Amino acid sequence: MWNNTDIPLGFLITFRSYGTWLHGDERGSVNRFRNQYKSRRLPPEKNWLKTNSERLKNDPVILDGNQRRCVELAARETCAIKKWYLHAINVRTNHAHLVVSTGSRKPDLALNAFKTNATRTMRQAGRWHRSSSPWADKGSTRYLWNEKSLTRAINYVLYEQGEELPDFDD
Repeated sequence: MWNNTDIPLGFLITFRSYGTWLHGDERGSVNRFRNQYKSRRLPPEKNWLKTNSERLKNDPVILDGNQRRCVELAARETCAIKKWYLHAINVRTNHAHLVVSTGSRKPDLALNAFKTNATRTMRQAGRWHRSSSPWADKGSTRYLWNEKSLTRAINYVLYEQGEELPDFDD
């Protein structure tokens, strides 16, 4: 069933931690020229990956259990404050996925709010001490126009991210 409005039912929002998926990576990557729906990813390229790794200003950010909890708490608080509906969230060691309904708000606004509030929450909890952001620039915002795409995104976030992460911090 298609949503007959100009407002999507939700968005699949993904953002990565700094330095954990660079152009040239074996998983492929996306740039501004290949950032359209169903476009092919850039192929792996070892020299490009080496160059991009050398250009990093800081070490790649791998989120520990406490940091992941801060990111989730911040996302839930953001949704409560903005009156957005959070369908699903899964924070991993190098990225976070959220399925959220924001009404008529654009997904880039939500993406930026989630990243900003996650950084603030980690800082307040004493879990982020650098002046730089723990996040890679930008992120992914997929529009979910119908119930099927919304359900598939929720299932992807909740059940297709691999094994439950152990809590190494406790």
